Amino acid sequence: MSRQGTLSELDRGHDAPRWLQRIRGAYSLLVVRQSNNGPDKLGGLRLWPVGRALAAVFLSAVVVAGSAFWLLVEVLSVHQLKTETKLTSSTLFDMVKLSFGVVAGSGALVALVVAYRRQRIDEDGALREATRLHTERFTTAVSQLGDESAAVRLGGIHALAGLADDAPSRNLRQTCIDVLCAYLRLPYVYGQTDNQEARTAYLALREVRHTVIRLIRDHLRLPPEDPHSWQGHDFDFEGAVFDGGDFTGAIFSSGRVSFTHTEFFSGKTDFSEASFSGARVIFNRAIFSNGVVNFDNARFSGEVSFDDAHFKNSYVSFNRIKQPQGVISYKGATFSDGIARFNRARFSGEVSFTDAEFSGTATLFDYAVFSRGAASFDRIRLSGSAVNFGAAKFLNEQLDFSGAELEEGSIAFHDAIFMGGQIAISEAHFLGAHVDFSGACGVAPLTIWGLEDALPNGLTLPDSWAPPPR
Repeated sequence: MSRQGTLSELDRGHDAPRWLQRIRGAYSLLVVRQSNNGPDKLGGLRLWPVGRALAAVFLSAVVVAGSAFWLLVEVLSVHQLKTETKLTSSTLFDMVKLSFGVVAGSGALVALVVAYRRQRIDEDGALREATRLHTERFTTAVSQLGDESAAVRLGGIHALAGLADDAPSRNLRQTCIDVLCAYLRLPYVYGQTDNQEARTAYLALREVRHTVIRLIRDHLRLPPEDPHSWQGHDFDFEGAVFDGGDFTGAIFSSGRVSFTHTEFFSGKTDFSEASFSGARVIFNRAIFSNGVVNFDNARFSGEVSFDDAHFKNSYVSFNRIKQPQGVISYKGATFSDGIARFNRARFSGEVSFTDAEFSGTATLFDYAVFSRGAASFDRIRLSGSAVNFGAAKFLNEQLDFSGAELEEGSIAFHDAIFMGGQIAISEAHFLGAHVDFSGACGVAPLTIWGLEDALPNGLTLPDSWAPPPR
């Protein structure tokens, strides 16, 4: 019913001083490190000594002037200079003007160097002041997260989101995002209770947590060119508990997004219309139980991993997802006592269910399209489950069931359409389950690997696919 810790302890703030101090310490260390990382970082202004800067400027001016003079001589095709034996008043006046021009130019160069240095110092001072104010606001906002009042915590959440928007550097914005994610990772008790006071406290805390999720979602919906967009940043939800939450339309682009060991319990967590493009998104060992998780119409074009995830007594929907490229991996995942839908999904990259286990569940791929990749179901274990590929399309796709342990249940391809490709079922063990291709139509696979002279009991192929006698 609960993870480590209790709601009452969290609401009373018993753990708050420790984690608040860690966050403040990490933030201060980040600012100090940035102060020592060169002119492009906070507080890291480095200027040459005045003498060296002036020498470099004068040398550059001489080189530029000499180059310009040489270029003009070449353009005018000058072969010799006209000499004068007498110093006329006109020539003397020209020499005086040239001397004053050199002096004035030298003074202008000195003024330019001084003005540039003053501007850099003023900019650095303004950046230092902005960072100081940002740090003060950060400390105040983080302190609010440990307050007993849910209303004060909500204020702290919104203040942190505003700080992330106003952060003077990308690293400081990432720090604010990390704190919001860390809040979701705090010990959390979920569930119903007959105690009215405890239930009120639970609902208040739940509202604060869902506000964090909404703020993250809203910033991930903004286009990358928007100054308040959080796309491309890292999000660490490892070990968090989600009893609902709305990520609809969020765009996870580049960066690293981790839902490792995350538990999706009760309620509805919605990733519909979300886009996973370029980011490395990890749901490894996540637990989906007693709730609804919706990925309908999501777009997966990066690396998305559900390895060793557990889908138990839950409804998980991947209907109409699009995978134009990339990898979706469910290696070692367990599907038990629930429903997983991949209806009308379009897989144009690699999708892998290697070593997955289907026990007492229904997994549906009706009208799904597999093309330009490989669908791996090798070494899966089927026990009391139904996996349906009704009217699915396999366009030159390699379908791999090699090494599968098929104890009980069915894998059906009724009305599925095959356009070439290959099917691998070598070393598959038919121990009572039925794999039925009899309703399939279209072009037979180019190769059906692993068949002996007689079809194994439990495997049914269309007459046109039957292997020739040996």
